Amino acid sequence: MPSYPYVLLSAAVSLDGYLDDTTSERLLLSSPADFDRVDEVRASVDAILIGAGTIRADNPRLLVNSAERRAARVAAGKPEYPLKVTVSASGELDPTANFWHTGGEKVVYTTEKGAERLRGTPVAADVVALGAELDWRRLLEHLREVRGVGRLMVEGGGTIHTQLLQQGLADEVQLVLAPLFVGDPHAPRLFGPGGYQGGRLRLLETRRIEDVVLMRYEPTAPGAGVLPAAADRHWLALACDLAAQCPPSETAFSVGAVVVAADGTELSRGYSREGDDPVVHAEEAALAKIAAGDPRLASATVYSSLEPCTRRASRPAPCARLILAAGVRRVVTAWREPDTFVVGADGSGLLAGEGVDVLVLPEYEERAKAPNGHLLP
Repeated sequence: MPSYPYVLLSAAVSLDGYLDDTTSERLLLSSPADFDRVDEVRASVDAILIGAGTIRADNPRLLVNSAERRAARVAAGKPEYPLKVTVSASGELDPTANFWHTGGEKVVYTTEKGAERLRGTPVAADVVALGAELDWRRLLEHLREVRGVGRLMVEGGGTIHTQLLQQGLADEVQLVLAPLFVGDPHAPRLFGPGGYQGGRLRLLETRRIEDVVLMRYEPTAPGAGVLPAAADRHWLALACDLAAQCPPSETAFSVGAVVVAADGTELSRGYSREGDDPVVHAEEAALAKIAAGDPRLASATVYSSLEPCTRRASRPAPCARLILAAGVRRVVTAWREPDTFVVGADGSGLLAGEGVDVLVLPEYEERAKAPNGHLLP
């Protein structure tokens, strides 16, 4: 399973949702204190990404301006500046732009055709061709696996923000609302055509910064099929946290489960041995709290810290069968069941064989094992 960085989208907009106006001068939507906050966020990440259109329109340097923050990065064993990243399908980039001549390392992600153009007009950066088309998942995987990027800050423009949200690849949105109106339908907006159709976002924080307001959100809508979405990590982490609430047992695993509708609404949650039932399983407890035949189940996702069981002595129906009976067609789990109590258990295989999309996120395996350490060799 590919691994991606934590993706943070950052933008400032007017009250009517515009990123800029149509004049030749850049519209400063933020405040001095918020510019300093952005500098702090830049100093905390491993890479900063902007689109080629932003380079053309704003000619930014994209630096950490604070000498103290740069010194702290170096003291922590990091480069003085985060990696600077841009994306251009065409490869039409101005080699004299500030982006290439300030800060530390740079990388351009492009297509094969764009890479060919850049061989003729080179820029001061590594060039990575992703194929015939730009592929955000391949780009993020390359940043994580090859460049070691754990946290990525994306500063635009609007097309990039839209694509990352639409594909379920944004972990967080930091949006600053400025107290002014642009009122020009030709000005660039934060989100492009189609916007974000992934349901409601969860509000994490609001903060007044001089005359602007910072709002932090996280997407909640599950992914589709076997492709992971950023929200899948949030919900699976919650399932692992629920496992820690289980009463201890020497004869059964501690497991947590959450059922989430396609729009990101949490339908129910449960954990092993919840309440007064000493043998109830997590998925069983969660599904029992939802009315049979609820139409949201057909497009819902079940998150379970341990893959659903296929055989059990305490109940007639194992959890994998309960999931199938409920009509759920997508399951995300952290840990494949070991042979501790049932040899050859394969809940993921049973579900997949019945047409359920099963996604295993092994980066959460240790978290799922934590409350079960006394049962493991």
